[in-house]
Amino acid sequence: MPRLALATAIPAFPLDEDLPLLQAGCAEAGIDAQVLAWDDPTVSWARFDAVLLRSTWDYIDRLPEFLAWCDRVAALTRLLNPPDVVRWNTDKRYLGDLARAGVPVIESRFLAPGDDPSALPALDEFVVKPTVGAGSRDCRRFRAADRADAIAHAAALLDQGRHVLVQPYLAAVDDDGETALLFFGGEFSHAIRKAPLLRRNAAPARALFAPERIGARTPSAAELAVARRVLAALPFGPLAYARVDLLPSADGPQVLELELTEPSLFLAYGPGSAERLVAELRSRFAAPG
Repeated sequence: MPRLALATAIPAFPLDEDLPLLQAGCAEAGIDAQVLAWDDPTVSWARFDAVLLRSTWDYIDRLPEFLAWCDRVAALTRLLNPPDVVRWNTDKRYLGDLARAGVPVIESRFLAPGDDPSALPALDEFVVKPTVGAGSRDCRRFRAADRADAIAHAAALLDQGRHVLVQPYLAAVDDDGETALLFFGGEFSHAIRKAPLLRRNAAPARALFAPERIGARTPSAAELAVARRVLAALPFGPLAYARVDLLPSADGPQVLELELTEPSLFLAYGPGSAERLVAELRSRFAAPG
């Protein structure tokens, strides 16, 4: 029987709604799936046929430690998704790579530690967040009139040695919400709608992730086309899972984020999605390398 480790974080154990469905799907397929904390020093990762990154949501506070752990695990067994993918995807500066590849990405401006935080672009409404983050933590929405507060937020992040991402706020999301498209092995599985998360001038979220309002969604042809363009632009080949988050705009769907490391997969909103993911995992157990 193949053995699969589902890597999570201790605070995420009760929060990850995908884990019970994924474990049940694995059991049905004859896979022994165990939920384990990624930073548990007592775990022998070599005894598993694969380790699947799931809700390792506390890594943002200790990224170098997490990346070193990924490298160690990949030297012992198969890590899904692999370390080169994780290293690239855990810093939102990858959005610049996607934009240069011709993918329709929300206009993104980056500030590095040492940069002047007052160099924020002049926008009517915009979002300021760290480039390494998850679950909308330390992500805030501002209007032009709140520029002083936005500069202070950017300065606080930069003073912590963090890189900062500034993007225009796309107002169409207030009516249409965000669309997240899930792919397993490069094949479309299902999609969901997220209601708008960010309120003007709200304090940054401090929990592992901000509360979300989720529903199933059938993506438009344009959304599917953009998501497939994103995956086609990657140099990694088909991945065990990928989530493409899109926002609506006057110019069509635009990429907000590409989640390849620890995304919620929203299995409860896609009939048969757990089975599709498990089938993809089984194929990877049998593959060489």
